[in-house]
Amino acid sequence: MAVKSYNPTSPARRQMTTADFSELSAKSPEKSLLVKRKKTAGRNNYGRITVRHKGGGNRRKIRVIDWKRQRDDIPAKVVSLEYDPNRTAFVALIQYIDGQKAYILAPENLKVGDTVQSGESADIKTGNAMKIERIPIGTVIHNIELKPGKGGQMVRTAGAGAQLMAKEEKYAQVRLPSGEVRMVPINCRATIGYVSNSEHENISIGKAGRKRHLGVRPTVRGVVMNPVDHPHGGGEGKSPVGRPSPVTPWGVPTLGKKTRDRNKSSNRFIIRRRTK
Repeated sequence: MAVKSYNPTSPARRQMTTADFSELSAKSPEKSLLVKRKKTAGRNNYGRITVRHKGGGNRRKIRVIDWKRQRDDIPAKVVSLEYDPNRTAFVALIQYIDGQKAYILAPENLKVGDTVQSGESADIKTGNAMKIERIPIGTVIHNIELKPGKGGQMVRTAGAGAQLMAKEEKYAQVRLPSGEVRMVPINCRATIGYVSNSEHENISIGKAGRKRHLGVRPTVRGVVMNPVDHPHGGGEGKSPVGRPSPVTPWGVPTLGKKTRDRNKSSNRFIIRRRTK
């Protein structure tokens, strides 16, 4: 999908780019697959801010997506490709031959009218879902399960794709988009192909108001605050951080500080850490 730019009628328009959405075929979602989305503005049940920089934004409804793909050996036809405001990738509305509808993550190059399927009898083609043990080595996959039957958890963002590297007994080795090589149970499911909307990374927000439409509130730098508000704050005029490395507002080191638990149980499944 192409990236659309605008005439420079203002400083914001000069920088702004959007997706042209030429591949999408539906302007309204399937009502039977919508759920209300409650806003929290980053507050917990006490009303205290626990996640900063959240609030406002356009109203959204959640598209109920079938992450498990467990309706095996039943062909489904792609009815439409749609925009989902809750994720970077596009979604595809499919209809099974018995009339039931569902949303799935739209893979790259999937078109309206195509047929997708899941299960043992599914072919190795874009959009089909099956257990990793049936997928040939070297195939690009997405929407990968970590536990059999739990539903896809990895590789779901726009343009992402993981490569199946090897299979050994009960586990398969998968190279993730970050460069990390990880073992995944061979009876977990995955979907063939790359995730759609690969041009998403080239989109420029362009103006502050567009960020507010997405529900993101402003971020203030620590160095312009007072010392009581941030460890970086204080000083006369423009001041440096004043520490060996930057820290969070609560004093925790950032920029390179490793935060993963060394004793985490899933560490044994990671063969190679992600590259820089």
